[in-house]
Amino acid sequence: MERAPIKKHRIAFLISHPIQYNSQLFKEMADYPGIDLTVMYCSKEGTEEMEDIEFQKRIKWDIPLLEGYKYKFLKNYSPKPTVFNLPFGLVNIGIVEEVRDGAYDAIIVHGWHYFTHRLAFIIARLKKTPIFIRSDSPLCHEFLKPKWKILIKKIALRALFKFIKVFLAIGSENREFYKFYGAEEGRMYSMPYAVDNKKFFGEYSRLIGKKNDIRKELGIPPEKIVILFVGKLIPKKRPKDLLMAYEKLSAKDKTLIFVGDGELKEDLGDYVEKNNLENVFFAGFINQREIGKYYVASDVLVLPSTMGESWGLVVNEAMCFRLPIVVSDLVGCGRDLVRQGENGFVFKTGDVEELAQYLDRSMNDPDLRRAMGSKSFEVIQKWDYEADLSGIIRALEAPHDA
Repeated sequence: MERAPIKKHRIAFLISHPIQYNSQLFKEMADYPGIDLTVMYCSKEGTEEMEDIEFQKRIKWDIPLLEGYKYKFLKNYSPKPTVFNLPFGLVNIGIVEEVRDGAYDAIIVHGWHYFTHRLAFIIARLKKTPIFIRSDSPLCHEFLKPKWKILIKKIALRALFKFIKVFLAIGSENREFYKFYGAEEGRMYSMPYAVDNKKFFGEYSRLIGKKNDIRKELGIPPEKIVILFVGKLIPKKRPKDLLMAYEKLSAKDKTLIFVGDGELKEDLGDYVEKNNLENVFFAGFINQREIGKYYVASDVLVLPSTMGESWGLVVNEAMCFRLPIVVSDLVGCGRDLVRQGENGFVFKTGDVEELAQYLDRSMNDPDLRRAMGSKSFEVIQKWDYEADLSGIIRALEAPHDA
């Protein structure tokens, strides 16, 4: 008996520009038997060496961003073309023709902040193409905004959300965000924020036996307990909170590594010098093919960010390397990925004393660190691209009204 052919869902994925975290996801989607994917980019930023205004340096990703899936670059007619210019940094009129003539079963739109996004919503609605929306907004950040802004946003998003067939939630805070602004629970499906777990698991296996050699290469003695920060050195990441907490730690063999660049680097360096802090290293920007060495060389990851840290994918990466995690309560992934006291700790944003207490607990107890690292690895198993694909297919095959 012949097997029925697998139904191919023709999907367009509209996104601002190529991002290193998405390239493997798109490959996985393209390889999936039930999906015919076309990614539509609004900008070429990220594909070539570019000036990153937050890193404050020119960067070029050292992994392929455009291999293994179909994509199109839509011409940008913006007078000031950049993803940093909201909402008119992306004005891609070509989205009209793409949605009108593409015969897509669904269009996934990442966000709603640009002119192109809003144009896509209108054309898809007229064409009766189902709109799936994916964003990374967490509800916990909303309550820090003035009430009048929340009210205006409620009016605007309730109107927008009437256009949407499916809401793809990256995590619990994002799901609550959709609900708060009027989305129906029955239209929500999980499409978790994930990294290339398989790649990082492989990197861990390849590098863990070389931990002492890597530390020697980085200038770190093997007996040190290493705290790691990975991210841009900018205000929303609050790296100085970590530096001040480090100063308070009782552990004698403590070491702190900042991986990243940004406007606060000089201020952090001045603080280290002024307060005679020892064993604080600034590694600068580290590209994707080298970042694994820093995770393997470390004992705990800290992300002390404030509002604006909608998820924090470096946490996913660190958990693939079996690291305990310490994050602030405004880091979007904390609610899903950090189990208090089991694989790490969540502290109140800006509370340096509480951060220092949690770091002392993990640094002074090697058995606790090992147990937490194992739990991190267990938790991150379910936050992968397979979960993303499962959520998309369920949403595509659900019997919703358009």
